[in-house]
Amino acid sequence: MKMFMLKSFMLASLMFLSVLFGMQQANEGIHKMKGYEDPEFKSAFSVNEKENGSFETAILGNEISSHDLEQKRKKLEEMKAFNLFSSLGKKLADGISSVVEKTVDLIAGK
Repeated sequence: MKMFMLKSFMLASLMFLSVLFGMQQANEGIHKMKGYEDPEFKSAFSVNEKENGSFETAILGNEISSHDLEQKRKKLEEMKAFNLFSSLGKKLADGISSVVEKTVDLIAGK
């Protein structure tokens, strides 16, 4: 079982690195195909360090900050959105857990 997990982890890691390498090669190919350096052509994901030591992150040209993420988290908490599948999944997991626990107790003779 340990060897299977090790092989699976290694395979997943190799596949992940291969995808990253392929994306980098595609980006370089796009630059070569254009034939010139275009300052308007931005990478999909960029992280830059500012003078004060903080980091600036941009995804697809849109700047992202920790304040934006915090505001989104607060907004979601305020909405208290009801997710039907999430609640059904929790109930199903609780039911299966109780059935397995009772079965183990019966088998163990408690």
